[in-house]
Amino acid sequence: MSVEGKVKEGAGYIKEEIYEHGKSPESQKKAQEGRDLRNEGRVEDGKPPKTTKPGTGH
Repeated sequence: MSVEGKVKEGAGYIKEEIYEHGKSPESQKKAQEGRDLRNEGRVEDGKPPKTTKPGTGH
């Protein structure tokens, strides 16, 4: 597990959590950016990416 992967996953998680409940298209876009960053970190650490829509709790 790389430190960089863990940092990306953590930062993506925070960004996703902050914006996931927003109704505006901008909020949804930022939540997806967070999910993408989180997945990038997960893949670097050998974990499967999250494939559910941001905000579904999975």
